[in-house]
Amino acid sequence: MKQPVLLAWSSGKDSALALRRILDSGLYEVTLLTTITEGYDRISMHGVRRSLLREQAESLGLHLDIVRIPQQCSDEQYRRRMEAAMRRHYARGCRSVVFGDLFLPDIRAYREANLAAVGMKPLFPLWQKDTRRLSHEFIDSGFQAVLTCVDTKVLPRSFAGRSYDKELLEQLPPRIDPCGENGEFHTFVFDGPIFSRPVRFRRAEVVLREERFCFCDLLEDSGKS
Repeated sequence: MKQPVLLAWSSGKDSALALRRILDSGLYEVTLLTTITEGYDRISMHGVRRSLLREQAESLGLHLDIVRIPQQCSDEQYRRRMEAAMRRHYARGCRSVVFGDLFLPDIRAYREANLAAVGMKPLFPLWQKDTRRLSHEFIDSGFQAVLTCVDTKVLPRSFAGRSYDKELLEQLPPRIDPCGENGEFHTFVFDGPIFSRPVRFRRAEVVLREERFCFCDLLEDSGKS
């Protein structure tokens, strides 16, 4: 019998790589867990619409649990709402949460402490993997993604909306992590080896928020004319 496990799903590439490793193990029954910002109805930080998130989960064939958080969410508000979600899943037998984190020790320690408070533990299938190798693994495996958000303090806004491909990797400034682990950019994965079908979308308006973060809005695209 497979063990129930949560996977912190951002809709982006690192989540997708972590998910693939967990699925390939054959040991777990996965539920995706995602935070949505109230009022915007979008994935926090990535800016992806809930409708596209649901399309992803449907194509992946996985259950989706959405935790809603307020705008300008404080650390305490975030902790309380996530703890409530963890306790719900603990009650059904879930004891672990999978994260796509790569190398930031403070983030790992934060997750370990929060989960320990509810008797759960984190799993980090990508931890300390070489990020350049991971970026090429993602592309070579057939995954496809688009940059939904860039931090304009480190990347030009023209990167928002671009495909995450080898051409983009070659054009990243040397100081930028190829997986964007320092928050340089965020992605939306729309196809790959774990998807039953591509998630159809079209690029729309590009906007600047907080005088720093540039978002490329993605809209559902039914493909019908």
